[in-house]
Formats: sequence, C-alpha cells, structure tokens
Amino acid sequence: MPELPEVETTIRGLARFMEGAQVTRVQLNRPDLRRPFPPDLVQAMTGATITSLGRRAKYGLLHTDRDRTLVFHLGMSGRWRIDPDDDHTHDHMIIETEHHRFALNDPRRFGSVDLLDTGSLDAWSPFAALGPEPLGEALSADHLRHALAGRKQAIKLCLLDQGIVAGLGNIYVCEALWRAGINPKKAGGRVSKAALERLVPAIREVLTQSIADGGSTLRDYAQPDGELGYFATRFDVYGRTGEPCRREDGGTIRRFEQGGRSSWYCPRCQR
Repeated sequence: MPELPEVETTIRGLARFMEGAQVTRVQLNRPDLRRPFPPDLVQAMTGATITSLGRRAKYGLLHTDRDRTLVFHLGMSGRWRIDPDDDHTHDHMIIETEHHRFALNDPRRFGSVDLLDTGSLDAWSPFAALGPEPLGEALSADHLRHALAGRKQAIKLCLLDQGIVAGLGNIYVCEALWRAGINPKKAGGRVSKAALERLVPAIREVLTQSIADGGSTLRDYAQPDGELGYFATRFDVYGRTGEPCRREDGGTIRRFEQGGRSSWYCPRCQR
C-alpha cells in the first residue's frame, strides 16, 4: 500500500503539471472504485482551475477555484500516470488539462475519490478523526505522552492508530522504532519520555528521507512519472529477517506477527 511518503511524492509530482491548470475534460471509465465516484464529479471538475495540491495523512488533495476539493486515496495499488502513451485497462479516471493528461490507475480498486467543499474538509469524518501530521509541529513528545498515557497496547500498534498520529504505516513505524531504540512490543503507556523524545525526530527523519528517495517501491507503486522510489534500499529492519543489525551490536533482526501485520526489530538494541 502506498504510505505517506508515496502519497507526498505523488502530490509533488502532480503539482509540477497540475497547479494553476484548468481542467478541460474528465472521463470516468467505470462507476466506482472502493465506492462510487461522486455523482457531480465530472460537472464540478470540468472547467475548474486546480489552484493547489496538498496531502492529509495518506489522502491527496486537489483544490480548485470553485471551493471544491477532489480527495483521492490510492488504496493498495493506486497511482497516477502523467501523459501515458497507452490506454490501460485500470485507468479508471482521466483528468485532462490544456497540455497534459492524468490517469488514475488502480488495478485492485481499493482506492477512492471524493469531492468536498474545501471549507469543510477538516470536518469530514475521515479527517476529523485523524491525529496530527507526523511532519507537522503538532506532533511532539508531549502529544505522544498524553495520547499514550495508560495504554497497554504495544507502541507499534499505537503508532499505527491514525487517531494518535496521522498517516504512519507499517514500514515507517518499524523503521522509526529502530532508530529510536524502542521495542515494538513495549506497551505504549510504558515508553519513557526520553524515548518519546527520540521517537519524534526518528519519525520525521525516516519519512523525510523516504520522500527524498521517492518512496519505497513495493509491489505496484511507482511515482507519477513512472520512476521507482528507492528508499527500500535503506531499510534498517523492515524485511531483513535474520540479517545483522546495522548498529553492529551483535543483534540479529527478527520478525514476528503483531496485530495481523509483520513487525521487524533488533532485540538487542530496541528495549
């Protein structure tokens, strides 16, 4: 699944060509993805100017001069293709401007497209339930300390709770916990203040590095221009079962099931 860095990379790639452009045509090649396309999508977007693009958690935002915002989620396998030289079976929505053509491609159709009034975005139920952005100033050790107080659930699972921190996924939580030296099995409420103070910059560092690298190309994901991200070559723990810890402390990376997902960590340096 494309995670926060992949969505951020997508938004930055689209912005180079979409920002300030007027939509000349919208084509829907099927009635739905995970749920139906908004009934007024074609009418609302055709002729509108895309004033800016943004991201909230793992959602991409296309703001228009009509005070409407197209909100997309890439689901498990979604990606945008810019000026594709072919018509792909899984290009389910096409947006055209005067100079470019953008195809939303989603083979597994777990993604979604919504159309909302820009002024009410924060009140939209999926957004209203979200915690602070991990790259924003609202995420702090104090925020985590209050959010985790008394929590018996493992810190790894707490960080995947979008109401605690928005947009964090399995890859980047594993990597950030390793950088901060925190055992993913430890109860959230038992993580010390000092450890949380290490964790916040670790989260920011791993996300920032992945964005700079174009994301982690796993399974279907590629950037809008077709390029593949290469942050996967920097993984310290994710997918490295049985390999030595990069801290050279004699530890070996282990994998275990946690909340229905795989977790990786070094039992020697993550306490």
